[in-house]
Amino acid sequence: MKSPEIYKEFHLIVTLVMALTADGKIGKDPDHFPDWTGKEDKKLFAAISKKAGAVIMGSKTFDTFGKPLPHRKNIILTRNRDRKSKWPNLHYTDKDPETILKELEAEGYSEVVLAGGAWVNTLFAQANLIDNIIVTISPKIFGTGLSLFTEAVYMDLELKSMDRIGQNLVCLKYEVKK
Repeated sequence: MKSPEIYKEFHLIVTLVMALTADGKIGKDPDHFPDWTGKEDKKLFAAISKKAGAVIMGSKTFDTFGKPLPHRKNIILTRNRDRKSKWPNLHYTDKDPETILKELEAEGYSEVVLAGGAWVNTLFAQANLIDNIIVTISPKIFGTGLSLFTEAVYMDLELKSMDRIGQNLVCLKYEVKK
Protein backbone atom coordinates (compact mmCIF):
# COMPACT_ATOMS: atom_id res chain seq x y z
CA MET A 1 0.00 0.00 0.00
CA LYS A 2 1.34 3.40 -0.95
CA SER A 3 2.00 5.82 1.88
CA PRO A 4 0.14 9.16 1.89
CA GLU A 5 3.48 11.04 1.93
CA ILE A 6 4.47 9.53 -1.41
CA TYR A 7 1.02 10.27 -2.83
CA LYS A 8 1.46 13.99 -2.19
CA GLU A 9 4.19 14.06 -4.85
CA PHE A 10 1.44 13.88 -7.48
CA HIS A 11 -0.66 16.83 -8.49
CA LEU A 12 -2.46 14.80 -11.13
CA ILE A 13 -6.13 14.10 -10.33
CA VAL A 14 -7.11 10.47 -10.97
CA THR A 15 -10.84 9.87 -11.49
CA LEU A 16 -12.23 6.36 -11.76
CA VAL A 17 -15.23 6.47 -14.12
CA MET A 18 -17.33 3.32 -14.39
CA ALA A 19 -20.82 2.13 -15.25
CA LEU A 20 -22.41 -0.30 -12.81
CA THR A 21 -25.52 -2.41 -12.91
CA ALA A 22 -27.99 -2.00 -10.08
CA ASP A 23 -26.36 -5.07 -8.50
CA GLY A 24 -22.89 -3.54 -8.73
CA LYS A 25 -21.38 -5.30 -11.75
CA ILE A 26 -19.18 -3.66 -14.42
CA GLY A 27 -19.71 -6.49 -16.91
CA LYS A 28 -20.82 -10.09 -17.29
CA ASP A 29 -17.26 -11.26 -18.03
CA PRO A 30 -13.93 -9.74 -19.17
CA ASP A 31 -14.96 -9.85 -22.85
CA HIS A 32 -18.40 -8.30 -22.35
CA PHE A 33 -18.82 -5.35 -24.73
CA PRO A 34 -19.99 -2.27 -22.79
CA ASP A 35 -23.05 -1.62 -24.97
CA TRP A 36 -25.43 -2.10 -22.04
CA THR A 37 -24.81 1.28 -20.42
CA GLY A 38 -26.85 3.54 -22.68
CA LYS A 39 -26.10 6.66 -24.70
CA GLU A 40 -26.30 9.05 -21.74
CA ASP A 41 -23.58 7.14 -19.91
CA LYS A 42 -21.36 7.08 -23.00
CA LYS A 43 -21.88 10.82 -23.48
CA LEU A 44 -20.93 11.51 -19.86
CA PHE A 45 -17.81 9.32 -20.09
CA ALA A 46 -16.74 11.04 -23.31
CA ALA A 47 -17.14 14.50 -21.77
CA ILE A 48 -15.22 13.63 -18.60
CA SER A 49 -12.41 11.80 -20.38
CA LYS A 50 -12.01 14.41 -23.14
CA LYS A 51 -11.75 17.13 -20.48
CA ALA A 52 -9.01 15.14 -18.74
CA GLY A 53 -7.25 14.42 -22.02
CA ALA A 54 -5.88 11.03 -20.95
CA VAL A 55 -7.45 7.65 -20.20
CA ILE A 56 -5.87 4.61 -18.55
CA MET A 57 -7.38 1.16 -19.03
CA GLY A 58 -6.40 -2.48 -19.12
CA SER A 59 -5.85 -4.44 -22.31
CA LYS A 60 -9.06 -6.49 -21.90
CA THR A 61 -11.09 -3.29 -21.59
CA PHE A 62 -9.32 -1.78 -24.60
CA ASP A 63 -9.85 -4.94 -26.64
CA THR A 64 -13.63 -4.62 -26.20
CA PHE A 65 -13.38 -1.26 -28.05
CA GLY A 66 -10.77 -2.36 -30.58
CA LYS A 67 -9.48 1.14 -31.25
CA PRO A 68 -8.38 4.11 -29.15
CA LEU A 69 -10.85 6.66 -27.87
CA PRO A 70 -10.45 9.74 -30.09
CA HIS A 71 -9.16 13.11 -28.84
CA ARG A 72 -7.52 11.53 -25.78
CA LYS A 73 -4.24 9.87 -24.94
CA ASN A 74 -5.05 6.18 -24.39
CA ILE A 75 -2.71 4.33 -22.03
CA ILE A 76 -3.23 0.58 -22.04
CA LEU A 77 -1.78 -1.50 -19.21
CA THR A 78 -0.65 -4.88 -20.48
CA ARG A 79 1.71 -7.62 -19.41
CA ASN A 80 2.32 -8.42 -23.10
CA ARG A 81 5.42 -6.48 -24.13
CA ASP A 82 4.90 -7.53 -27.76
CA ARG A 83 1.84 -5.31 -28.21
CA LYS A 84 2.62 -2.33 -30.42
CA SER A 85 0.37 0.58 -31.29
CA LYS A 86 -0.50 1.65 -34.80
CA TRP A 87 -2.16 4.85 -33.52
CA PRO A 88 -0.32 7.96 -32.25
CA ASN A 89 -2.73 8.43 -29.32
CA LEU A 90 -2.44 4.82 -28.06
CA HIS A 91 0.38 3.67 -25.80
CA TYR A 92 0.87 0.18 -24.36
CA THR A 93 2.79 -0.08 -21.10
CA ASP A 94 3.68 -2.52 -18.35
CA LYS A 95 4.81 0.27 -16.00
CA ASP A 96 3.46 0.63 -12.48
CA PRO A 97 0.71 3.17 -11.73
CA GLU A 98 3.05 5.64 -9.99
CA THR A 99 5.42 5.76 -12.98
CA ILE A 100 2.55 6.22 -15.42
CA LEU A 101 1.20 9.15 -13.39
CA LYS A 102 4.63 10.76 -13.07
CA GLU A 103 5.08 10.56 -16.84
CA LEU A 104 1.63 12.02 -17.52
CA GLU A 105 2.30 14.87 -15.11
CA ALA A 106 5.67 15.53 -16.79
CA GLU A 107 3.81 15.73 -20.13
CA GLY A 108 1.57 18.46 -18.67
CA TYR A 109 -1.57 16.52 -17.81
CA SER A 110 -3.39 17.60 -14.66
CA GLU A 111 -6.16 14.96 -14.82
CA VAL A 112 -6.52 11.38 -15.98
CA VAL A 113 -9.51 9.05 -16.18
CA LEU A 114 -9.18 5.49 -14.98
CA ALA A 115 -11.52 3.40 -17.15
CA GLY A 116 -11.05 -0.12 -15.83
CA GLY A 117 -11.23 -2.97 -15.83
CA ALA A 118 -11.35 -4.36 -12.36
CA TRP A 119 -7.66 -5.41 -12.31
CA VAL A 120 -6.46 -1.90 -13.28
CA ASN A 121 -8.90 -0.31 -10.83
CA THR A 122 -7.44 -2.53 -8.09
CA LEU A 123 -3.83 -1.60 -8.93
CA PHE A 124 -4.59 2.10 -8.56
CA ALA A 125 -6.79 1.65 -5.48
CA GLN A 126 -4.21 -0.45 -3.65
CA ALA A 127 -1.60 2.23 -4.39
CA ASN A 128 -3.95 4.88 -2.94
CA LEU A 129 -3.93 6.79 -6.24
CA ILE A 130 -7.65 7.33 -6.89
CA ASP A 131 -8.92 10.82 -6.02
CA ASN A 132 -12.49 10.68 -7.31
CA ILE A 133 -14.97 7.99 -8.30
CA ILE A 134 -17.82 8.64 -10.71
CA VAL A 135 -20.26 5.80 -11.23
CA THR A 136 -23.40 5.63 -13.28
CA ILE A 137 -25.95 3.11 -12.12
CA SER A 138 -27.71 1.46 -15.05
CA PRO A 139 -31.12 -0.20 -14.76
CA LYS A 140 -29.73 -3.71 -15.33
CA ILE A 141 -29.13 -6.77 -13.18
CA PHE A 142 -26.49 -9.35 -14.19
CA GLY A 143 -26.64 -11.48 -11.04
CA THR A 144 -23.03 -12.55 -11.51
CA GLY A 145 -20.12 -10.87 -13.21
CA LEU A 146 -17.21 -8.53 -12.67
CA SER A 147 -16.98 -6.26 -9.67
CA LEU A 148 -15.36 -2.82 -9.59
CA PHE A 149 -12.23 -4.36 -8.03
CA THR A 150 -10.63 -7.82 -8.19
CA GLU A 151 -9.37 -7.85 -4.60
CA ALA A 152 -10.20 -6.30 -1.28
CA VAL A 153 -9.65 -2.55 -1.18
CA TYR A 154 -10.75 -0.03 1.38
CA MET A 155 -11.64 3.60 0.74
CA ASP A 156 -13.69 6.16 2.59
CA LEU A 157 -15.77 8.20 0.17
CA GLU A 158 -17.56 11.52 0.42
CA LEU A 159 -20.59 11.95 -1.82
CA LYS A 160 -20.20 15.16 -3.83
CA SER A 161 -23.24 14.92 -6.09
CA MET A 162 -26.07 12.67 -7.19
CA ASP A 163 -27.81 13.34 -10.49
CA ARG A 164 -30.38 11.67 -12.66
CA ILE A 165 -29.14 11.35 -16.23
CA GLY A 166 -31.72 10.74 -18.90
CA GLN A 167 -34.69 8.55 -18.06
CA ASN A 168 -33.10 5.71 -16.08
CA LEU A 169 -29.50 6.44 -15.04
CA VAL A 170 -28.17 7.80 -11.78
CA CYS A 171 -24.71 9.38 -11.59
CA LEU A 172 -22.91 9.40 -8.24
CA LYS A 173 -19.77 11.48 -7.80
CA TYR A 174 -17.51 10.72 -4.84
CA GLU A 175 -14.27 12.13 -3.51
CA VAL A 176 -11.89 9.64 -1.97
CA LYS A 177 -11.05 10.79 1.55
CA LYS A 178 -7.30 10.57 2.16
